[in-house]
Amino acid sequence: MKVKEIKRILVTGSVGQIGSELTLALRERFGAENVVATGRKTPPSDALKNSGPFYFIDVAKRETLEEVVRKHNIDTIVHMAAILSAVGEQNPMRCWDVNINGTLVVLECAREHDMARVIIPSSIAAFGPETPRDRTPNDTILKPRTMYGVTKVAGELLGDYYFRKYGLDVRGLRYPGIISHETLPGGGTTDFAVAIYFEAVRNKRYTCFVREDTRLPMMYMPDCIKATIDLTVADISKLKHHSDFNVGAMSFSAGELAASIKKQIPEFVCTYEPDFRQAIADTWPMSLDDSAAREEWGWKPAFDLEAMTKDMLDVLGRRYREGKVVVLGA
Repeated sequence: MKVKEIKRILVTGSVGQIGSELTLALRERFGAENVVATGRKTPPSDALKNSGPFYFIDVAKRETLEEVVRKHNIDTIVHMAAILSAVGEQNPMRCWDVNINGTLVVLECAREHDMARVIIPSSIAAFGPETPRDRTPNDTILKPRTMYGVTKVAGELLGDYYFRKYGLDVRGLRYPGIISHETLPGGGTTDFAVAIYFEAVRNKRYTCFVREDTRLPMMYMPDCIKATIDLTVADISKLKHHSDFNVGAMSFSAGELAASIKKQIPEFVCTYEPDFRQAIADTWPMSLDDSAAREEWGWKPAFDLEAMTKDMLDVLGRRYREGKVVVLGA
C-alpha cells in the first residue's frame, strides 16, 4: 500500500467538544490554512473561527462536503461529526442519518478523491452487556444496546471494509469519556464527568445522573488530542488494527471523581439521581485493555485522575473569578 503525505485536512464536526480543540491542535501542527473546519453550527470560539477556513456543511449531504473538498484540494478527512449516545436515544433516526449516512459520504468522497487518510473515531459505546467489562479486550464481542453504539460498530466495520477492498487508509480509535474545560457537554452518557467540574466551581454542588459506584473509562482532553494525532501520523506498516483501537487513560467511579474534587474544594457536595443514562452506562466497560494501541503506535497517556482534577479546577476556578465560567443549561 502506497503511503500518501498529509497536506490538506478537513475536519467534520469541528464545533463539537473534541472537534473544536482538535482542529486548533491540527492547525498548530499542519498550518492554519491547511486545516479546514466544517460543521452545522457557528464556531464556539473566536480562536476556531478566526484561525483558519470554516464552512457550514451537512455531512450527510455529499454535495456540501464535495464542494469544500474540491475547493481546498483536501487529502485527509478527520470525521468528528456524530450524534452522541444520550441524544441518539432520544432521536435514533437522526443518529443513524448523521452517523451512518454521514460516514458513508465521507468514505466515498475519500475513495473517489484517492485521499491519503481518513480518521473516523469510534467509542466505548461500541461495546455491550455481553462484553467483558473489566479491562475490555480490543478484539471482543460488539453488541451495543444504543443506536449510537450500533452506528459506531458499523463505522468500524465500514472503515476496515474500505481499507481492505479499496486500499483507503482508514483509522479509528475508541474514545472513552472525554473531559475538557474548554467545551460543555454535548449529549453523551459520560457528560457527568464534565458537568461536575463546572458545577463544583460555580455552585459547590452537583446532582449526578449515574450511581455513585458507576465506573467508566475516561480521558482528559489533552490526551484525547494527542491520541488522535498520534494515530493519524502513525507508520501504517506497524498497524495490525485500523478502525478499532481501544485507548485508555484512567478509570474511576462517579464517587471517586467527586472525592477527588472534594480534596480541592472541601465544601463540595455531590448527590446522585440516576436517570435513563444509567442503563446505558451499565452496558459499557469499566476499564479498557489498550495494549494494541500501545504496541502498534506507542500510545501512552499523560494524565491520571488527580492530575486532571487539579488542572480542571485551576483553569475553571480562574475563569470563575474572572466571570467567564459558562452556566450549564443557559
